[in-house]
Amino acid sequence: MARAPAIDIAKLSAEQKRVRDEIAKRIPRPGGEVRGPFAVMLHAPAVADGAIRTYTAFREAKIERRLFELMILVVARYHGAQYEWYAHGPRSIEAGIAPEVVEAIRNRRTPVLTGDDEKMVYDTVTELCVSRRLSQASYDRALAALGMECLVELIAGTGFYTMIALTLNAFDVPVPDGPRPLPD
Repeated sequence: MARAPAIDIAKLSAEQKRVRDEIAKRIPRPGGEVRGPFAVMLHAPAVADGAIRTYTAFREAKIERRLFELMILVVARYHGAQYEWYAHGPRSIEAGIAPEVVEAIRNRRTPVLTGDDEKMVYDTVTELCVSRRLSQASYDRALAALGMECLVELIAGTGFYTMIALTLNAFDVPVPDGPRPLPD
């Protein structure tokens, strides 16, 4: 990491070790590696603990995974979060987002979306990112499409992944295994 030094596992406090173990359990990687935003957040274990619990709640959310991943892409692109895109670009395709949609968002083009649900998510999240508000018409459209529980998941998810994007950007977390995926 360019700005936040990696924490030597042997020097973790008891609280850092507990949280690190929880992160490794919930996001399994070879050797129990913790990376990305959670590696940064381990410097503040209470923050990391809250973030991993929130992350887990979103992994268990009722909103369709395809729509949730689309939301993450819009947030990652809006903030230019390289690591977030690296992690979620492929996941969004696995979840059912068309590769050409992913590529359009990556290149800051308005994607051609054929499904009304994807259009609604793209428009809602874009409006939130740009204006930091949601018009009544957009709110009504999203509520009608998703219902209250999934709408809360979408809006709160937008906030959570904005926090992740800003953490990644502020600490200049590098993309592992290759070049930065987002053009400037």
